[in-house]
Amino acid sequence: MAGEPQADCLFCKIVAGAVPATVVRETGTTIAFRDINPQAPTHVLVIPKAHYPDAASLAAAEPGIAADVLAEAGRVAADEKIEELGYRIVLNTGAGAGQTVFHAHAHVLGGRGLEWPPG
Repeated sequence: MAGEPQADCLFCKIVAGAVPATVVRETGTTIAFRDINPQAPTHVLVIPKAHYPDAASLAAAEPGIAADVLAEAGRVAADEKIEELGYRIVLNTGAGAGQTVFHAHAHVLGGRGLEWPPG
């Protein structure tokens, strides 16, 4: 069922505390933690605690929680002191776009100059 924890989902296991993560922020609807394979000096993932396979399905079912994810991404940037230099929020959707964990999540990347276009 949409929104319910999935037994085979790595991020659901992090939300449940069954898999360790370096948590930097947590709210009632979201959790933010450091990426284990950082692509920039700051690379934090912000996820909804509820399971949705990607950002589009999250936004369609729970627009308020989707907004919470984006708001938390901004707070992560402030906490990490990357606001002034600039940062990127990336939401990959589907394997072809690089999504490897099918639980909606936003990457907050910064701490160095970021090229455009990415990929």
